[in-house]
Amino acid sequence: MSTAALRNIGIILVLAVAVYALPGGGTGAAIVEALVSIAFLVGIWLILMRLYREHRTTLFSLGDKHRGILYGSFCGLLFLGAAGGENQWWDNPGLVLAWLALLGACIYGFVAVFRYYREYA
Repeated sequence: MSTAALRNIGIILVLAVAVYALPGGGTGAAIVEALVSIAFLVGIWLILMRLYREHRTTLFSLGDKHRGILYGSFCGLLFLGAAGGENQWWDNPGLVLAWLALLGACIYGFVAVFRYYREYA
């Protein structure tokens, strides 16, 4: 291993020991995790905004019905992502089936819009 790799491993170990041993280390780690999550979500938002601006004409050429299906499928995926982290969803078999059914509906919506786009493109 190179000295740079060993140095990086050492830094990670020191940070892990600090989070484990220092009082309030867990709180500091939670703050860093929240900041990284926020930065990641802002990055995703910027990418989606750019994609929307680049493909605005294509989206409006789909028509209201298929554009609504596309946006509804995106919203469904957003809901599934938010609900998937909750433990109560995975404890109840009925909710698991509902989650999977909504996932299937979202995928079907994407496929239907894509097929419509390819048919009339």
